[in-house]
Amino acid sequence: MRRRALVAGIGATAGWSRATVAQTSQLPVVGLLSAASADAPSGPIEAIHLALKQAGLEIDRAVRMEYRFADNEPGRLPQLAAELVRIPAAVIIALGGPGSALAAKAATGTIPIVFAPVSEPVRGGLVASLNRPGGNITGIAALTIELDPKRLELLHELAPPGPLGVLVNPNRPDLQLQLEGIEAAALPLGRQLAIVHAGTSDAMASAFATLQGRSIVGLLVGADAFFSSQRNAIVALAARHGWPAIYQWREFVDAGGFASYGPNLFESYRQTGIYVARILKGEKPADLPVQQPTNFEFVINMKTARTLGLAVRPALLSRADDVIE
Repeated sequence: MRRRALVAGIGATAGWSRATVAQTSQLPVVGLLSAASADAPSGPIEAIHLALKQAGLEIDRAVRMEYRFADNEPGRLPQLAAELVRIPAAVIIALGGPGSALAAKAATGTIPIVFAPVSEPVRGGLVASLNRPGGNITGIAALTIELDPKRLELLHELAPPGPLGVLVNPNRPDLQLQLEGIEAAALPLGRQLAIVHAGTSDAMASAFATLQGRSIVGLLVGADAFFSSQRNAIVALAARHGWPAIYQWREFVDAGGFASYGPNLFESYRQTGIYVARILKGEKPADLPVQQPTNFEFVINMKTARTLGLAVRPALLSRADDVIE
């Protein structure tokens, strides 16, 4: 399901009375600020809704949701965050990487903010520390760009000899940190890297054309929320060019991608919803430690491997947490 359909369906039950609408408008508001598009896959929102429901906070009965999507235009985030502050939201959820979280933090120093998933929230200036975030903000540290070097190492083992492509988003606030980690990991592997940028859907095709001109033999799709929103298009482009590609979330592999390594994305967003519920019930963000994932999945799609004509060594298959046949 796409986010736009999910959002439109909530509270759209036909025949609502005026009294019901008035009652709903008086509920505490959970504002959701996302850097992605409303047409992106709705898994994160479904996970948050599930956590709220499990905590006894059903949408349009105990809380009201207000959604603001930047449609992959980071410059819109400050304006959208300000709209949620003016409502005012009781809690703001910031999704889609550090850009959303930083915009929400700049917009308010009093309304509680829960971010997810964000790499390096301390180094990025979001919180004072993981155990004691301080202020009005806490959330889920995703270990996204931190795992790009590990993903590159796995791609090195999976792909044939030759240059490896790296796709990154130039709009990512911590892009330089991301590239430093990837380039450092490539040195001991002896692999040449072809790094290309794509920050919009229109730029994706030209980025892949550039990679084709560099004769790459495999592709690392760098961790980024924008790429998650474009996963079907990216998986299709990698298949069209015949490249084994590795991604941050298993959702790419479920969509036909070759391999992934990272934490469970649905669980990260469910934990976000749990924190929102705890704050609505009276806890303070400063007292809620930033959560970090502890379990990581290495997933291989063998159907895709066969389509690519790629032989995966048994030793690598034995290390996979899940093999899709």
